[in-house]
Amino acid sequence: MIESAKDSGHYHANKDAKRMITELSNEQVSNYQQDGFIHIPGFLSTNEVETWRTRLERAVAGRDERIPGSGDSGKIEKVEYDSVFLQRVNLWQTDQDMRTLVLDERIGRLAAALERLDCVRLWHDQALIKKPWANPTTFHIDDPYWSFHSRQATTCWIALDDVTIQNGALYFLPGTHKQATYDNVNIGVSMGALFDIYPNWGNIEPVPVEMKAGDCSFHNGLTAHAAGPNMTTKDRRAFAIIYMPDGGSFNGNRNVLPEALSQSLSIGEPLNDASQNPIIFQR
Repeated sequence: MIESAKDSGHYHANKDAKRMITELSNEQVSNYQQDGFIHIPGFLSTNEVETWRTRLERAVAGRDERIPGSGDSGKIEKVEYDSVFLQRVNLWQTDQDMRTLVLDERIGRLAAALERLDCVRLWHDQALIKKPWANPTTFHIDDPYWSFHSRQATTCWIALDDVTIQNGALYFLPGTHKQATYDNVNIGVSMGALFDIYPNWGNIEPVPVEMKAGDCSFHNGLTAHAAGPNMTTKDRRAFAIIYMPDGGSFNGNRNVLPEALSQSLSIGEPLNDASQNPIIFQR
């Protein structure tokens, strides 16, 4: 259920709440549809933030691999990518406590509302920890990396530390989700490489989104975004949950899929294996 802006206080900061925000105003949904992103202050309560931090730290410490079964010791082929952030994918598959958090229907319900969907599946989760002095995350769009193409996928990005301009705030280019194709660049050393593909985007003023711990943002899978460097002596911890529409089909990219699963799929087959992409919310 989406509440009207005049009937709901949920779209304001939620500093005194004892549980996460689970409702959105019609205005929030409209703004998300227009801009391709939204900032939700006070998404998690103070106690919930502590729970997420504790569980995330334990789950990350227990995983050497970046992706389960990859055998990559947490490393990616490109040196510059490793210098951007420490990443651990699909912690829900390797840690029971994280599984409980990631499969929470309430967050999936918000994702479905923002994208005006009746049913969403989990694509994957990921810890994104910018270590001290980590490089910026260059402008990119997410969906072209993934194993399906959709204009209605979305990412919930949860701040587990205060996120500032100094330690790696996100920057969004509003409205780019409406213009994007599935052409993209790798996250690398050039902040503006994406603008070689989409030249007019270089004239869009980026919107920085600073967050308090417990805030979140959602952004569409085709919204161009970046993050600054971490110019502090402390980690900037964040956790992302990516949702795909039910009915999404394999496009030939392996991305985070287990090798055996990706090899068993033909292009156009639905990504509906519950062990990999479970339904999180269904209306």
